[in-house]
Amino acid sequence: MKYLCMVYLDGAQMQSLSEAERQELDRQSAAYDEDLTRRGNFIAAEALQPPAAAVTIRFKQGEMSVTDGPFVETHEHLGGFILVEARDKNEAIDIASKIPVARFGGAEVRPIIESLMLEYRKEKGQ
Repeated sequence: MKYLCMVYLDGAQMQSLSEAERQELDRQSAAYDEDLTRRGNFIAAEALQPPAAAVTIRFKQGEMSVTDGPFVETHEHLGGFILVEARDKNEAIDIASKIPVARFGGAEVRPIIESLMLEYRKEKGQ
């Protein structure tokens, strides 16, 4: 089963890292992705640009509105994700618990609804 591990970061903690600490965190993250690949769990991973680069789109009464930035009330922000293949939720939680950058905030683990993806792929002939 596929799980999306969304990594939430405390921006203040991330800003306080030195350049050397950031480079080491990047190295650890790349090494973890390689380890997940070797174990057959890795599907995809990406870091996201800071919240200031985001926009939020909302619909109300059929009208769309666009707001600069993320629209959440928190000091943490979505910083990236890892899409993994795991036997079950417990393995997905174990994988997420070892994401190096998650120690600067946390991670949400959510299963993917695979039946919708399979139907879409069938329609597209993939």
